[in-house]
Amino acid sequence: MSKQLRIVLAALTLLAAPVLQAQDDATLRAAFEAAERGLPAPALAPDHPVKPWVDMVALRKDIDTLPAARARAFLERHAGQPVAEVFREAWLRALLKRKDWAGFRAAWSPAVTHTALRCAELQARLETGAADAQWIRDAQAMWRSSGKSLPNECDPVFEALAARGGLTDALRWERIELAAAEWEPGVMRAAARGLPADQLALANDYAAFVQAPHPRATQWPKTARSRLVASHGLARFAKDDPLAAEARLPAIARALDFTEVERGRVLYQAALWTVASYLPDSARLLAAVPASAYDERLHEWRVREALARGDWNAALAALRAMDPALRSRSRWQWFEARMLELTGDRAGARVLFARAATKPDFHGFLAADRLDRPYALCPWSPDWSEAEKASVAADPALVRAMALYRADRSGWAVREWNDALARFDDRQRRIAVQVAQEHGWFDRAVFNLGKTPDEHRLYTLRFPIHHADLIEREARRNGLDPAWVAAEIRAESTFNPRARSPANARGLMQVLPSTGAAVARRLGLPWGGAESLYDPATNITLGTAYLREKEQMYGKPYVAIAAYNAGPTPTSRWLSQRGDMDPDIWIETISYRETREYVARILAFSVLYDWRMFGTARPVSERMLGAAAGNGKRKRFECPAPDAAPQAG
Repeated sequence: MSKQLRIVLAALTLLAAPVLQAQDDATLRAAFEAAERGLPAPALAPDHPVKPWVDMVALRKDIDTLPAARARAFLERHAGQPVAEVFREAWLRALLKRKDWAGFRAAWSPAVTHTALRCAELQARLETGAADAQWIRDAQAMWRSSGKSLPNECDPVFEALAARGGLTDALRWERIELAAAEWEPGVMRAAARGLPADQLALANDYAAFVQAPHPRATQWPKTARSRLVASHGLARFAKDDPLAAEARLPAIARALDFTEVERGRVLYQAALWTVASYLPDSARLLAAVPASAYDERLHEWRVREALARGDWNAALAALRAMDPALRSRSRWQWFEARMLELTGDRAGARVLFARAATKPDFHGFLAADRLDRPYALCPWSPDWSEAEKASVAADPALVRAMALYRADRSGWAVREWNDALARFDDRQRRIAVQVAQEHGWFDRAVFNLGKTPDEHRLYTLRFPIHHADLIEREARRNGLDPAWVAAEIRAESTFNPRARSPANARGLMQVLPSTGAAVARRLGLPWGGAESLYDPATNITLGTAYLREKEQMYGKPYVAIAAYNAGPTPTSRWLSQRGDMDPDIWIETISYRETREYVARILAFSVLYDWRMFGTARPVSERMLGAAAGNGKRKRFECPAPDAAPQAG
């Protein structure tokens, strides 16, 4: 039997043995937990693909007292593998703590990217007598690498660099300017130490201005450096008090001879932080920003500001001032068409609606509804064979990645995954995504498809369906569209039942424990605590019921979606400010970018999940208005003609 055939058969056996796999996963989880506690671990076969990771966890448990010989042996045995690099970082930190500089250098790898460890490596070279000319160049590169605060491990390196004459006044000023651009007055002061007295006084006054603008700036030297610091200081101030920053700008600009760039830097921030809250001076401040300072972000806010005021002509002018590439996106084609429609040019509007309707996203679907056309979708179905898939699945790094993911070690799984993908071609990468999905690892499609235009069309991979029976049951029970619930899960967790956010939202629908407990109480269901939210049935039951409560509270799905993401307080504010606007305009004028994008994404995902689950879709223009809207007619999908605009992802 050939080696390739053995690999294929082994992979097929692995894929076809779910019971054995579940047993192995449980054993592996137990082995990791035991290793973390320093307890005897369940026996794993010597050739178990993930045994090195369990061994690594056991070594890390007592790493502060680990004999160097054992650490070196582990690194040598697994050289070139992700497990060695993860252990190496932990071992380097232990050696740093021990101040074993020779050992640190012996264990070092240039592949280490952590700034603290890179500074420690510089110190190790210093302590072992290797502070040569190259060391000085490397230390100087670290000094100028960022305007933000660097780790404490860098301090002794910079002190030694200064003692050796390598930290020149010019280098100190270079870092001061970098820190000013990052709005970091503390870093500016630290970098200034060691400057001659007169320069030190000016540098500290610069730092004081960035912290809180003062009138002494008008007496600064008329240099490019003074202009840079003053403009960044005013820009920082404009974020907190736009009108006060605008008021202080003329005197300082005259005194220091500001260029358009420096004026634009301040006015940009003043306009941005005014319009983001739709304050009364928004339009005036936007108009004051020089054209050269405009970027995509500010162009988009200028459109939203006009939309929020209901000034359709101003919105149209702002749209036409955009860069052509930005203006050609379906979102802005839709709104340009809407503005033409609202100002009486229906023929011009239809042309732009037709262009937007070729794209399978929220605004493209809205445009198709406007023209009563089918939704544009050109799915691409993978054509690889089972043998190809089995061969990719048998890659050792991919095998380890799948096992680690199933054992709830997703960070390490990603390290193995990336190692495998570094060796795969595009076709193998796509196959790997499907293999991952068959192991319940769905977010690989989100992070690893899209490198080529056609990959956006791999909709079955990009929009997986899992727990479909649970979703349909709870959606029907709560009177909701199952495609909406599936879309929420795709956006919130990409079907990862163990997902947990920085805010402690958990599980498939990212339910907060406090929310889960309250919903369970209202439903009369037993509450199993925060950990129960990792159970798919519990999470979908509580998350779907909470979604229904939001819909009942606000009356419209698009508002409920906003509230699900942003919470009730900002949603109520947006409703009080612009509650009578058309849904598409209300959504676009949401203040929070995350929520604005979230609502559009959920509505588009709902259409795609309708297609995946049922083959047709409820019109998105009806879907966002709720159950009472529409006549029950569903939309077909078809691929636009070849000469139509290409699809977006």
